[in-house]
Amino acid sequence: MPNQCSCLNTPAHGASPRLLALSCAAAIATFASPALLAQNTSEQRAIEEIMVTSSTRRPESLANVNASVGVLSQEELTLVSHQHIQEVANRLAGVNINRNNGQESLTAIRSPVLTGSGACGAFLLAEQGIPLRAAGFCNVNELFDANSENASRIEVIRGPATAFYGSNAVHGMINVVLPDPSAGGDLTLEAGPRGTTRINGTLGMDYGNFKHMFLANGTSENGYRDNSGYDQQKLSWRYQYQTDGGALLDGGFTLTNLNQETAGYVEGTDSYKDDALRDSNPNPEAYRDNQSLRAWTRISKTLDNGWELVATPYYRNTDLVFIQHFLPGAPTEDNKHSSVGLQFASYKDLSTNTMLSFGVDTEVTQGSLGQQQPGPTVGSAFLAGTIPAGKHYDYDVDATQIAPFAHLQHYWENGFDISLGLRYERMEYDYDNKMIDGRTRDNGVPCGFGGCRYNRPADRSDSFGNWAPKLAVRYQINETHNAQLRLNKGYRAPQATELYRLQNNQSVADLDPVEIDSAEVGLDGAADLWQYSVTAYYMDKDNEIITDSNRLNLNNSHTKHRGVELSGALDLSDQWRVSGAYNFARHTYENDEISGGVNINGNDVDTAPRKFGSFQLRWQPMASLFTELEWVSSGKYYTNPENLNEYAGHDILNLRTRWQATSDITLALNILNLTDEKYAERADFSFGNDRYFPGEPVRAFFSVNWKFQ
Repeated sequence: MPNQCSCLNTPAHGASPRLLALSCAAAIATFASPALLAQNTSEQRAIEEIMVTSSTRRPESLANVNASVGVLSQEELTLVSHQHIQEVANRLAGVNINRNNGQESLTAIRSPVLTGSGACGAFLLAEQGIPLRAAGFCNVNELFDANSENASRIEVIRGPATAFYGSNAVHGMINVVLPDPSAGGDLTLEAGPRGTTRINGTLGMDYGNFKHMFLANGTSENGYRDNSGYDQQKLSWRYQYQTDGGALLDGGFTLTNLNQETAGYVEGTDSYKDDALRDSNPNPEAYRDNQSLRAWTRISKTLDNGWELVATPYYRNTDLVFIQHFLPGAPTEDNKHSSVGLQFASYKDLSTNTMLSFGVDTEVTQGSLGQQQPGPTVGSAFLAGTIPAGKHYDYDVDATQIAPFAHLQHYWENGFDISLGLRYERMEYDYDNKMIDGRTRDNGVPCGFGGCRYNRPADRSDSFGNWAPKLAVRYQINETHNAQLRLNKGYRAPQATELYRLQNNQSVADLDPVEIDSAEVGLDGAADLWQYSVTAYYMDKDNEIITDSNRLNLNNSHTKHRGVELSGALDLSDQWRVSGAYNFARHTYENDEISGGVNINGNDVDTAPRKFGSFQLRWQPMASLFTELEWVSSGKYYTNPENLNEYAGHDILNLRTRWQATSDITLALNILNLTDEKYAERADFSFGNDRYFPGEPVRAFFSVNWKFQ
């Protein structure tokens, strides 16, 4: 691939020609984003400079980012045309999202699949760099709030995120990036089994210094399992305006709605293989209704003294109502919050090789949670006596977040570069209980058996502060290979539900922030026909918040996480290409804890496969035709902390084909689970039973895309 780096004609921050060669090699090696679609096989492939925003919150070349960043390009997103974000995100190294039912998900990035009321706090999930939920108010399923179906790219930072992002970026970050507005548009119609219909469209207009675009999609599906259909709609508006004074305004909004009939676990060992059980739904009454709105404007201007100032005010509102079918009595929860916030950052090139940035993030949130059970609990006398009908919780929480940060990056002529970052974050909660304090029924009458299960703390305030330093060093070994070392610290404050949604005799949750220390080394390289990336990481996490066997929220878990991530691509010929990412990982408990009569110290954390990944074989016989065969593999994993029960894992094949029939019309056929494998999207062991969310059988989706000007 001679002269393919000509697109990078000037090194960032005045870097040396030697660094320019490194930048070019890294731009080629977008290992997590191997799909370069619709290329003429008779021409040499042009390698475009890949821009990312998740590292420093402003566009920069991926080649100049010293972080474990994976990118899913718009071409790859178009090819996969995901029904659920898991289908595309799991193509990246280190990512292992589990799909539950419908649009539900559980995230894993360099981690086990984490569960529990505050486990979602281990990941920062964002759109346009703005978190989908407020700090302290996460939800395990919040990825359905992002308009990933209309994204131009999805960026993933593996491991603790940079100084520009704070609480919740413990194991990693997913940032959905919407396209810049442009004139024209397109419309896609898709049909599939069980009444599945989808529509996806964009419409943009360019008026010179002002341009804007609408991006919309909607899905309706009856569901493979009984009473498991859903309807989902998303609408985004993007605009850009260049003022006469030289300021750039870049903003918009995203509005989402989800109405889902929820299917619960099927129970019994290997029940996901049983044709009579795998499409059943033991919880036909369950549902999930979710609405969200985010609006933002990014204001940027470069001053005469060279400082670039960027301020992003934003507004967020979410409302989620669902039946907790997994709890005795199946109570209904209604949680909502609204936030106003400001992200401010300033950037300056101090010299040709040095860039300095500092800023501050602030956010104010008003949140509330209510839980109510319409009827008596069915079950043992103990359950019926301790979980009464009526209101269980009704509280408000006001939260304030403030976080100053600084970042310095410097390049040397000898091939070294260094990144230094530091962030301090302070979280304050003001909790107001709207019910009677304590463990009584909602009318004040005590429960039998020592008290009601649900405990409502008295009004209180809590605050948390954390420092998060970062050091990253990179060295260019030669013109096409480089090595990196990164040392990071991550943290998260306890979530509001962990502090104030208490049970049994716990009236105060005396919790500390979760902290993680991370170290990783990496090696990247590229040649004429192949690219590769190898990263090894080690993370030590302390103060992990768990709910113990007495249903008390405690800082009672210490875990370690280590692994090796491999990714790359190889051009077999002008028509054939193979690419993929594979992971070897081990996640273990590191403290003495008796669970089920077993000391779990040294055991694997449950739902943490040691091996997983995916590979893609691409065939492009002509510029207008593209076919990909994908192999998705999940190794076995334990389903309980005692490591006494396990899921055997699975291997799935997917086949995707796109044909550009005319200059305006593209036809696509996606066949998922090509061999009709019986597998589990998620396996679990609880209440003495193996439980599963069964995977769907073979299914095909046909779509037509029309591009218009």
